[in-house]
Amino acid sequence: MVRLGKLVFGSNMPSRVDFLRSVPYFAGFSEQEISQIEQAVIERSFGKGQMLFLDGEPCDGLYLVKTGLVRVFKTSPEGREMVMLIARPGDTFNDAPAFDGGLNLVNASALEPTTVYIVPTQTLTAVLGGCRAAAAIIKGLAARLRHLTTVIEDLSFRSVSGRLAKLLLEQAVAGEKSAPVPRLTQDEMAAMVGSVRDVIGRVLRSLEKEGAIRVEGHRILVTNKDLLKNMI
Repeated sequence: MVRLGKLVFGSNMPSRVDFLRSVPYFAGFSEQEISQIEQAVIERSFGKGQMLFLDGEPCDGLYLVKTGLVRVFKTSPEGREMVMLIARPGDTFNDAPAFDGGLNLVNASALEPTTVYIVPTQTLTAVLGGCRAAAAIIKGLAARLRHLTTVIEDLSFRSVSGRLAKLLLEQAVAGEKSAPVPRLTQDEMAAMVGSVRDVIGRVLRSLEKEGAIRVEGHRILVTNKDLLKNMI
């Protein structure tokens, strides 16, 4: 037997409406809202090893696993992979772009013959449009999830030097030839990039020697953004 949300089924698959109701996102929806979603749902099947979608592509919508297994993962420029989720029947994935309308955050491939339901982003937007407060909260949570996914990607694929370079670029004040970075201690920078103070100190000295930054007391000036970008 496979557990699907609150449903347990063996050979008898639940109806599409019951399936949708088992998904936490839709548990409290009205009959009319569920019907609106059910009519818009797209069903697709994939063979073992087939890609469902790629990181950086436009998002089709919210994916729900009907049957099978889906590997959700990130890939570094060097080809290293990090598995974010193994999605099983009843699971959703690609949630953030489905709700905020942005590009896909991850890749997804079928680990075995798999069938998914896709709830188009336009349908989610239309249904949530009836409650602006809920829509705003969900978009805010999607943005936070997008940010956290980026943090995980940085920690997994980038060196300390690359993470610090990215932090300095993000914190630098735009529009100035030598952009100052808000005052952060080395301990604070270490905590933000997942490192330790001594390593941050060495990287800062190296960046200053290369001409990417200039340290003036407790202030850091970004003097060459291109050098920092090349390190990311």
